[in-house]
Amino acid sequence: MLDGMAVQPVLLSKWYFGGLASAGAASITHPLDLLKVQMQTQKGKGDSLFKLTAHILKKQGIMGLYVGISASLTRQLSYSTARFGIYEVAKQHFTPKDGSPLPFYMSAFLAGLGGFAGGLVGNPSDLVNVRMQNDIKLPSEHKRNYKNVFHGMYSVATKEGIMQLWAGASMNCSRAALMTIGQLSFYDQIKALLLSTPYFGDNVVTHVTSSLSAGAIATTLTQPVDVLKTRAMNAKREEVKSVFKLILSTAKEGPTAFYKGYIPAFARLAPHTILTFVFLEQLRINFGYVKA
Repeated sequence: MLDGMAVQPVLLSKWYFGGLASAGAASITHPLDLLKVQMQTQKGKGDSLFKLTAHILKKQGIMGLYVGISASLTRQLSYSTARFGIYEVAKQHFTPKDGSPLPFYMSAFLAGLGGFAGGLVGNPSDLVNVRMQNDIKLPSEHKRNYKNVFHGMYSVATKEGIMQLWAGASMNCSRAALMTIGQLSFYDQIKALLLSTPYFGDNVVTHVTSSLSAGAIATTLTQPVDVLKTRAMNAKREEVKSVFKLILSTAKEGPTAFYKGYIPAFARLAPHTILTFVFLEQLRINFGYVKA
């Protein structure tokens, strides 16, 4: 009892739900992620989204849009399981006993912490994912020809050194922290705001509205770091001397270079975020646990 009132039971997610939900979403949105990577690694003006799509379909058919899917799923099962798991467990631990919401600054801090850890855990599969997706547009003599995510990791470790699996990790972790703040803490904040009105209930409409808004915020926060991360991961070791030099070389292309691929990034992240949270909420509703 608290002030004469019983604490209402709350239906909570299990720590691994986020990874499962993200993997399910990635299996649907992977073609958009592939197009985003190819646009980000273009130098200069580059081809449009439609030209890139047409080129892939002409050369490799529909399956060309699913190059690197094994790495994409492995990335979500490592990166997203870690970031969602840390955020959910920490949020449930620190939420006040009276059921009042966690302050936004605390939610954002926990999301950033979870995202940073997830970025570190998921970096090897993310690196292979970027390289497999970019391989499709390279001339045959420069292709890496990874058969799958595990072959890719083995090739990188044996040919370039095991630490190369964490190439771009500083930018990847920074991006992951910003992404998780944009997606998780803003999703919770927007959802709570909607539920405080008489017009929304805990249903799919609210979940889609909250996740779409969170996806837009996350894309805007992360796009500059995402461009740098993609270029660092795709480059050979000798081509990237420091993060500062990478920033300078990108800046020489103009300020819009940091937002290259923004449209496919949002076009991919918006449905990915929506699907992730719809799947997550369904897992919570159907397989979650009750905490009084």
